[in-house]
Amino acid sequence: MSAIAVIDFETSGLMPEAGGRATEVAIVLTEQGRVVDRYQSLMNAGVWIPPFISELTGISNAMVREAPPAAQVMAEAACFVGDRPLVAHNASFDRKFWQSELARIGLEAPQPFACTVLLSRRLYPDAPNHKLGTLADFHALPRNGRAHRALSDAEVTAELLLRIQRDLREQYGVAAPEHDFLQTLQQCSKALLPRFWQRHASATA
Repeated sequence: MSAIAVIDFETSGLMPEAGGRATEVAIVLTEQGRVVDRYQSLMNAGVWIPPFISELTGISNAMVREAPPAAQVMAEAACFVGDRPLVAHNASFDRKFWQSELARIGLEAPQPFACTVLLSRRLYPDAPNHKLGTLADFHALPRNGRAHRALSDAEVTAELLLRIQRDLREQYGVAAPEHDFLQTLQQCSKALLPRFWQRHASATA
């Protein structure tokens, strides 16, 4: 299977349009059913991190003051991703920061996103909920590091993506669940899923 870049941001706020900036980014590359490379960095965007976010993430104002400038980190991140499609857990959040931070340095963000929250809702309706930690426990995925740190969350999301692709192959007969298929699946409403799988089975029969 083609390479996919799994991304996770930690931020100073919930929305770029409300002044939120990225404080950490991590990218995990997957290809042919395995993790093949990683990139991670804190970044200094010149913003203050509220105490409740520092408590959640463990990222302090002192840590980002010593980090490389956000412009440098995002340029490196963009180079690392290249033209690979992206996946994130709750992708609408990460997509906003990816686009906003790259726009600040004059770079476009054309990469399509797929979302492991939406995909998990389609494939694993029996999960207690679709938070990343819950799904990691539900599937007994390997976890290292602290939750709500970018690299740890990106690695768990990558493991979840690989599990989703494996289940699509083994349980649903999708020979090559590439990124475009993931996008199509996540856009399918739950009510239409039986018809989706029926149509897919007819197409691959």
